Amino acid sequence: MHYASLLKLLDGYHGTRALVMGDLMLDRYVYGGVERISPEAPIPVIAIERTSDMPGGAGNVVRNLAALGARATLIGVVGEDVWAEALRAQLAQAPNVEARLITDRLRPTTVKTRYVADGQQVLRADRESREPVPHLVEQRLLAEFSSALSDTDIVILSDYEKGVLTESVVRTAISKARAAGKKVIVDPKSKTFAKYRGATVLTPNRAELQAACGFKCESDQEVILGARHSLDDGICEVMVVTRGKDGMSLLEPGSKSTHLRTTARGVFDVSGAGDTVIAALSLGLAAGGNIIDAATLANFAAGIVVGKRGTATVTAGEIIGMLRPAADHSDRHKIFSLDYALQLAEDWHQQGLKIAFTNGCFDLLHPGHISLLDQARRTGDRLIVGLNSDLSVRRLKGPGRPAQGEVARATVLASLKSVDAVVIFTEDTPLQLIEALTPDILVKGADYSVDNIVGADVVINGGGTVVLAELIQGHSTTNTVQRVAATNK
Repeated sequence: MHYASLLKLLDGYHGTRALVMGDLMLDRYVYGGVERISPEAPIPVIAIERTSDMPGGAGNVVRNLAALGARATLIGVVGEDVWAEALRAQLAQAPNVEARLITDRLRPTTVKTRYVADGQQVLRADRESREPVPHLVEQRLLAEFSSALSDTDIVILSDYEKGVLTESVVRTAISKARAAGKKVIVDPKSKTFAKYRGATVLTPNRAELQAACGFKCESDQEVILGARHSLDDGICEVMVVTRGKDGMSLLEPGSKSTHLRTTARGVFDVSGAGDTVIAALSLGLAAGGNIIDAATLANFAAGIVVGKRGTATVTAGEIIGMLRPAADHSDRHKIFSLDYALQLAEDWHQQGLKIAFTNGCFDLLHPGHISLLDQARRTGDRLIVGLNSDLSVRRLKGPGRPAQGEVARATVLASLKSVDAVVIFTEDTPLQLIEALTPDILVKGADYSVDNIVGADVVINGGGTVVLAELIQGHSTTNTVQRVAATNK
């Protein structure tokens, strides 16, 4: 594994444009606790505490694309019901996602409701239609697809067998995309892969491959044999088989195969893991990576997302934390996951070193940033910088920001002598990061006052101090971006 090349590929995710078409659904989670068994039947009674909705299926693919720094266009079908409105509202809140939803009044919006009691999923209830969409809806899907195709770098077809990706839709979409020079990545659910003929990459899981080839695919050799028929028949150019605890396998034309073992540290929920894989894999290919490097990043992404609860997403910053060679302590590698940063902080505290902390977006690093970081470093023995993720920056500053992706911003910060560690956070504020790291000194610019600095009370109550750094006037990333935009008009 080449850290530098994978880091460069991750940076290429930012700003990549992806077109996703497929089965859209609403994932609803109902959380509660179980304290008794029903007197009516031998089933648990869940005392409902809260519910949580999020886009699922193709909707979860675009959520993952956006979380990784890309722009995504989603084409899907919904019914005319309250669930469709809930989906539209969810997608409207997703940064860098354009939803082109087609209403079919004769079918329900697909809803998967998962009941989770005391951390365990005890029931799933599906509301759906598996009937193929009518010809008129097919035409509308393909019209939207054609109009969006020129403004995309890669095409993803997310098939959950809910009737949207009919043979006609899939065949035409693949033909149009390949004619336009676009790679097509397919997450298949059909029992036969024939309808995906012409795809660049297919990403079946083990069960889907077994259903398609008709025999067990447990060992590496069995997976190779199972995939070889589709490859030899020209269904796709490459097959990436996700194999749960056994990682994933890459099968290319001829006899070339590569097996990547799982990177998961713990598995809480596999819901939507395939969506994360196809998102990361597609962005790696769109950014110019080869299939092995793209799949390596997707494998790390899968290892992260299964360690989260619910239909979750992964950020580029989280992948960096997994990529970092554990035994490499060189200055080049200062970008850490929170888990690793916590270990570092504990080691530094045990050595009697004082830890300073500051945070920001640090988009288009300028002299004002450098001065703040230098001043922050002088207040302590080590400096940890909390960096807003791309999603966080978009929420704070709008859809046109950041100008640089989180990987690029983190890499530039890590190159500075004043910085000892960079941790990317996805929340709007660094409060959770400050609470976890417990720094001795919190540093912010003098344009703040102590009483309105996020985390100041945490640091002070822990016996630390808050320092206001002197500002250098006349430098602003926002002003720079505005000047560049005005120049280019």
